[in-house]
Amino acid sequence: MKEALVAPGPKVEIIDSPIPEPDKDQILIKVEVSGSNPKDWKVGEWRGVTTNPGDDIAGIVQQVGSNVTEFKPGDRVCAFHELMSPGGSYAEYAIAPHHTVFHLPQNSTFEEGAAIPLAAMTSALGLYARLCLPQPWTPAREPIPLIIYGAASAVGSYAVQLARRSNIHPLICVAGKSQSHVDKLIDRSKGDIVVDYRDGDDAVVEALQKASGGSKLLYAFDAVSEHNSYVNLSKVLADGAKITLVLPPKEGYEFPSHVTLLPTLVSSVHSDEKDFGFVYFRYLSRGLYEGWFKPQPQEVVPGGLKGIQQALENLKAGKANAIKYVFRIADTGE
Repeated sequence: MKEALVAPGPKVEIIDSPIPEPDKDQILIKVEVSGSNPKDWKVGEWRGVTTNPGDDIAGIVQQVGSNVTEFKPGDRVCAFHELMSPGGSYAEYAIAPHHTVFHLPQNSTFEEGAAIPLAAMTSALGLYARLCLPQPWTPAREPIPLIIYGAASAVGSYAVQLARRSNIHPLICVAGKSQSHVDKLIDRSKGDIVVDYRDGDDAVVEALQKASGGSKLLYAFDAVSEHNSYVNLSKVLADGAKITLVLPPKEGYEFPSHVTLLPTLVSSVHSDEKDFGFVYFRYLSRGLYEGWFKPQPQEVVPGGLKGIQQALENLKAGKANAIKYVFRIADTGE
């Protein structure tokens, strides 16, 4: 099969590899469309390794392990590949553990499906396993102000949608030039608002304080975790507040003593939070079917696996705004 490997740079090479074999708890998927994430170029540079870092799979079940009963060959599925393990999504075939595979409804495309797994699970973990906010099936009964920094990103957009499903309002969303995307997701009738980070850090802090309406700000989901985002949040969070980050804070930075940092690591659904991953991936599948959960808009990069180089360069340059780059594997050609 064709497989794309990503080296530091990023530098992408397409090679011929054997089709992977699933173990008893895994599923082999013929990849129709692969998604991408910013970490796909970062991992190689952080660790100095060359891998197939693709983790967002949308395709057709090819083979299932002996312990798998929920899926069968021919099923349309999405899956979250286990980070840093063989069988990534930048290939014609990929592997995923069955608990992070979920059915792709007939009303959803493979392109849409490929935009979901890693980012959506990051959002769910941050909201419910880290910030411990009300679950969608036991929604909030009183106002809970929640700041979502980077609300136009895939992680941020999915956090907005899940928070609304949990009746969490007001949502105080921080975004830039993609504010129109966030506007489509929030409910201004319940006090939701968008703050423009392009006005500068001081203006953001002032706007966040104003948006609170005098209520204590006790919860923050930082889907950016760079460029002073958590520094700004630390200035407005009240005593006893919780904040979750998707990246480590810069070395040497210490959060105020009254703020509890709770890092979100999406890889945890492949280790000690398997049950969480199992439940929420199936819930997201239902949300797609029912229409209340919307995939982040996609941009299909031409050339299949050959398009990964340009897409990762764009991600590194910060050019992806309110979109997910996806790759139709069949477009790779010879």
